Amino acid sequence: MSLEGKRIGFVMTGSFCTFSKAFEAAEELVRLGAELTPVMSFNAAGVSSRFGTAEEHISRIESITGRKVIRTIEDAEPIGPKKLFDIIAIVPCTANTLAKLATGITDTPATMAVKSHIRNLRPVALAVSTNDALAAAAKNIGALQNSKNYYFVPYRQDNFAAKPSSAVADLSLLPKTLEAALKGEQLEPVLLAPL
Repeated sequence: MSLEGKRIGFVMTGSFCTFSKAFEAAEELVRLGAELTPVMSFNAAGVSSRFGTAEEHISRIESITGRKVIRTIEDAEPIGPKKLFDIIAIVPCTANTLAKLATGITDTPATMAVKSHIRNLRPVALAVSTNDALAAAAKNIGALQNSKNYYFVPYRQDNFAAKPSSAVADLSLLPKTLEAALKGEQLEPVLLAPL
């Protein structure tokens, strides 16, 4: 399967240390012919950090996709009724967002985008990036891995010596994950060997 012409909701949540790789992943999807529409959580669109300002991040993803960021709950709600996307990719997906998705909380543009989209039984790909993936967030990862229409970009411990509970998705596998998810399949293996 090709991603040519596929309409992808590219959702960014607040794992700011992963943003540079997320932008590279978005560029690769565009290069492959996908049509990306950016969506940002309140934190992703509003917090400036040592990894860049909120304005820089918004400008960068809008430049890559050629579309304005959806950054309000009201603007994210029509995604499902209008069937705007073939698939949503949350890149990066924080522990906070994992917990909200696993428990049905809809209080950001990111979670509203998913809630609105998944009601149509369409796939959502999650690119985990969290320091507590193998601790407090593990139960939410497990719940979503056991839920219909959620797929995971394969992930690994990124620094098991210094951060033994931390895991991050391998974004080089995002295109293959999306292709598999669009066919209703999880790209395997989900758990990769540590770096």
